[in-house]
Amino acid sequence: MGFQNVKRNHCAKPIIIAYTSTFIAEGILNLEDISHIVGYIYRHRQCLGMSQQTKPLSTVEKTFVIIDLIKNKGQAGVSELAKETSLPESTVHSHLTTLEQVGYLVNENGSYRLSPLFLALGEKARNQYTLYTRGKSEVRQLADDTGEVASIAVHERGQGIFLWRLKGENAASLESYDGYTIDLHTTAVGKAMLSGFSDERVDEIIDEHGLTAKTTNTITDRDTLFKTLDDIRDSGVAYDREERVHGLHAVAAPVSDGDGRIMGAVSVAGPSGRLQNQHLEEYGAKVKSSASMIELNMSYR
Repeated sequence: MGFQNVKRNHCAKPIIIAYTSTFIAEGILNLEDISHIVGYIYRHRQCLGMSQQTKPLSTVEKTFVIIDLIKNKGQAGVSELAKETSLPESTVHSHLTTLEQVGYLVNENGSYRLSPLFLALGEKARNQYTLYTRGKSEVRQLADDTGEVASIAVHERGQGIFLWRLKGENAASLESYDGYTIDLHTTAVGKAMLSGFSDERVDEIIDEHGLTAKTTNTITDRDTLFKTLDDIRDSGVAYDREERVHGLHAVAAPVSDGDGRIMGAVSVAGPSGRLQNQHLEEYGAKVKSSASMIELNMSYR
């Protein structure tokens, strides 16, 4: 049982804490589960009773919130983390010291950063996805053929996660990275995955995560999104024209398993000035072909 299988509702907090504590004790909690837990805590912190006016954070929650803050900041000290979390400095210091002692944080003159031990957790989590293990060669070929950034993404908890991003020869530097979480409606890979869901599931995702605008081109209207998803179902290709990041275009295709369930998507992304309509259509054919090859590779286990 994975954390993603725990039903998300207002009564799930005891289940999450019990699940987390048990798996920490057994030493089999992976980075994907940590990400799921931290994401849940942040999205539902009010209904979980985590405001200062109600029940305080549990020990497990404090640990994961601190880890997530350090991940986002790169490194941070006791005072900064205490201010961000509204926790006493003594409490923060205790958590940091414990994490340092077990090897998951590195203390550099009072500033803490994640240790390389998280790499093993992340790689273990990523290798659990057949889409990654069977799709790496195709994504590598996409990066070589286009010279841009080629990616594999999956969906978890109504959001997208980049499992692997590979730069081609002419690739621009992007702010996203392996493990980066995205809103599905804002990207080509996200819309490609949404196109494989039922309308009911898409409605559920919108209700939970909304249609937040990242740029002036982001789809923020439910009807417009459903019309776009119908077009993707017809063509087999999804586009992102500066919908998440200004100056970035992308094209993606969904990847399904043998039963037609959406497993994820593959994409190519690059500067909008370089990936104009002709290039997008050309790369659209390439990602669609790559998705088909990955589906074939996944069918032979």
